[in-house]
Amino acid sequence: MEAEKIVARRENGVGTLVFNNPEKHNALSLEMWAGVSRVLKSFDADNAVRAIVLRGAGGKSFISGADISQFEERRSTESKAAEYSAITDGAWAALGGTPKPVIAAIEGYCIGGGLAVAMKADIRIATRSSVFGVPAARLGIAYPSGAIRDLVNLVGPSEAKWILFTGRQVDATQALRIGLINEVVEDGNALDKAIAALTETLAANAPLSMRASKETIDQIAGNRQDKQRLQELSVACIESADFAEGRKAFMEKRKPRFVGK
Repeated sequence: MEAEKIVARRENGVGTLVFNNPEKHNALSLEMWAGVSRVLKSFDADNAVRAIVLRGAGGKSFISGADISQFEERRSTESKAAEYSAITDGAWAALGGTPKPVIAAIEGYCIGGGLAVAMKADIRIATRSSVFGVPAARLGIAYPSGAIRDLVNLVGPSEAKWILFTGRQVDATQALRIGLINEVVEDGNALDKAIAALTETLAANAPLSMRASKETIDQIAGNRQDKQRLQELSVACIESADFAEGRKAFMEKRKPRFVGK
């Protein structure tokens, strides 16, 4: 039954990962964390998948955080905590390491670890009823440094401190204003339409070009620059069949048909 709490779908060049634990507002169990790694690795290996969408089931929550009810059993000793961390670390690596565009489709609660997951996406679209927050200061814990880095990159140091120091929830309008999300839509139906329109665009664009853009931006945001790697990405684009197809389609005044090679 735990396996069904992470649902994977593939359609029209889009891989969708659904956090399917609505009775707990899609709180992430350890088994769900493991499922995230498996699904994303599968999407990465599938050339037909051009973009990835992350969603929460039930319409009331994207992810409300980790499933704290498991902590007593799964993190009560040093060895258990180490096993828990190894599995969650694998999920974070998969979320942050996929070369494909990732979109978070957010409805309702996007709290704590849920916000950290959403921030790993490249683009975030949320319904007007969505709320965001990090309750670490009210729980006496430290928010992970990687998640804080992502938060600072999105909203800047001052807004990040406001969110973390107060532990307050931020509504969708304010989240858009400070740069935490990219777009606000009215409801779930509008969210479906916005995601469909965006993924249709991404699925039609050149995969190698988007991969080069994503990795370059991520390097800049991470205050690092592997010039050799970036040069390799640039050369791969220039020498690709897709670049030839793009030039030909432009001259013929038609839409290009990219294959990712």
